[in-house]
Amino acid sequence: MMSEKFRRQLRQETEKWWREGLIDASLYQQLSDRYQFSQIETAARNRFVVILLGLGGILLGLGMITFVAANWQEWSRGFRVFLLLSLFVGVNAIGFYLWRRPVAKPGLQRLGHGLLLAGALILGSNMALMSQMFHQTGEVYELYFCWGLGVAAMAYSLRLTSLGVLAWILVFISYWGWFSNPFSPDRAWISFLINHMALVASLIFVPLAYWLRSRIIFGLAGIGFASFFVFGAFSLAIWHDHGLGGLGAIAFTLPPALLWAYDKDIWRFFRKSSRRDSAAKAAPTAVDPFQPIARSLAVWFFSIFFYIYSFHWLWRDVSVYSDGTIWLREPWYYLDIGFFIILTGLGWLRLGSRLRHLSLFQEKSVNNGAIACFVIITAALFCWGASLHNPSIIAPFLINLMLFLLAIALLRDGLALGARPTFWGGMVLLVLGIVSRIFEYDTGLLLKSFVLVLCGIGVIAAGLWFERHLHPAASSSFKNLPQEKLS
Repeated sequence: MMSEKFRRQLRQETEKWWREGLIDASLYQQLSDRYQFSQIETAARNRFVVILLGLGGILLGLGMITFVAANWQEWSRGFRVFLLLSLFVGVNAIGFYLWRRPVAKPGLQRLGHGLLLAGALILGSNMALMSQMFHQTGEVYELYFCWGLGVAAMAYSLRLTSLGVLAWILVFISYWGWFSNPFSPDRAWISFLINHMALVASLIFVPLAYWLRSRIIFGLAGIGFASFFVFGAFSLAIWHDHGLGGLGAIAFTLPPALLWAYDKDIWRFFRKSSRRDSAAKAAPTAVDPFQPIARSLAVWFFSIFFYIYSFHWLWRDVSVYSDGTIWLREPWYYLDIGFFIILTGLGWLRLGSRLRHLSLFQEKSVNNGAIACFVIITAALFCWGASLHNPSIIAPFLINLMLFLLAIALLRDGLALGARPTFWGGMVLLVLGIVSRIFEYDTGLLLKSFVLVLCGIGVIAAGLWFERHLHPAASSSFKNLPQEKLS
């Protein structure tokens, strides 16, 4: 759907063309009907009404909260419970009624959407006040976790992406609160779920992304899975005063490996062949719409990891590597690792079954082979890094080598495919790697200034060259279209 800004500008231009005689009235009417010029002012008026209603609703809500706070201690407990439940049910009922209005009234739909979002926020305040009235003590992150589960249930039932995003934010805040104070007492079931947050969040938000067909929620689910899995490994190392070692090898290789090999049909690898399957193989297979997001997250994961661990001071103390006894005291962590290892193995088996159809020189430099090499080398560094003769030199060298190789591969893919984000991502990663190494080691100011100037000139030259070669390629492809398509 075209944006309102584009439609408004198109209306101004078409009116100018009409006055100048470049188009006739019939063509102007066709453009008006196609782009709905008559609805532009109506949409602006509806937005203004929604803003007024939103401001009025906020002031009304603040007034009600102030009134409740002024009389809160004087009311009985039963009346408080009735008031809280009535407020929650009333706001959600009105929001649902307005949200289900016909599409011809988008202003009321937006208002209903806002009320449903407000109802999700009221849910958290009700939970906090209820626990306070009935003297249910606990940690703050427990409240955020239960609140996030409730909002996620609302997102499933109402099929609203905004509620799914809010639920993910609440769950992430709860895990971060628990990670900052892992020794605080909590309830057994909440402790169990938070310890398995990578698995729990994946089971909640990945199906929600498919249910809502939301790329945003799937991207947040991938970020949550990777961050929860890595934070879980660090929490185990902090609890038992151990280093990472084999735990770090799994924490820093399993998330990108699974994200790169992710596919919604990952379980079909073990299906028995039949006539229907052979007919399906002959037909073009549908690509998972979320697979490019998962692979982009895998590249982002390796980019951030390579940059952080490219500093040599992280590898000076060989005690950062554990002796492996941590696994005997925390068997619960096997559940997450076992589940994700199975998924990763199935995904890479599916990728391996397709290798026979690929040529030696692939179109992209960031491909299955490159990701597999990154995974193997990273796992080897954490597993056997302590046995290296000088890990503070060898490990940073290999990490920096993979960092620059990844940056160059992204640059090459951006140039070959004409992908601007990929090109500039590789350029930023390359410049960050060079500048960080200059400032990390003891070098003179003259060398630092020379490298900075050289990087600036290189970025400007590469950007101008890329933009100059990107547009002619697009125009040449347009010229190569058949003439009947252009007429």
